[in-house]
Amino acid sequence: MDRNQKAEVVSALNAELAEVGVVVVTRNLGMTVAQSTVLRQKMRDAGASYKVTKNRLARIALDGTAYGSISDLLTGPVGLATSADPVAAAKVAVEFAKTNDKLEIVGGAMGEVLLDAEGVKALASMPSLDELRAKLIGLIVAPATKLATVTQAPAAQLARVFNAYAEKEAA
Repeated sequence: MDRNQKAEVVSALNAELAEVGVVVVTRNLGMTVAQSTVLRQKMRDAGASYKVTKNRLARIALDGTAYGSISDLLTGPVGLATSADPVAAAKVAVEFAKTNDKLEIVGGAMGEVLLDAEGVKALASMPSLDELRAKLIGLIVAPATKLATVTQAPAAQLARVFNAYAEKEAA
């Protein structure tokens, strides 16, 4: 890579880091290209991204962002998993690391907060933003559903009483 290409990589990574909610640092312990492709596909499906860059360029890109604290984690062959949803990248990385021993979770950051490997795993166990929205909508809709059931119950009971009288007179 020449100097211009390196500058483009740094500026693109810096711009991406300014928009994300979480950065997970993973260590690549000899993954194959096929395994890396599967990981990237799973990240894309979850709305996250996974990039392997030179550590020096990543450190330069981290300067001036909220994620500057993770520059100490960038040693050896590492990759950065990022997502706007604070849970998505962590969840995919942890799930992939469970099934593939060649990917190790090193740590990460959520804004200014530095996370160790256990912190990333704890973050991954939380429900995603979409799951939380679904639960919230369910909680909002539940009282209306219960109210409709309660208001319909007396009418249904009355109909059963009338039906019982009709059957009694018919017999």
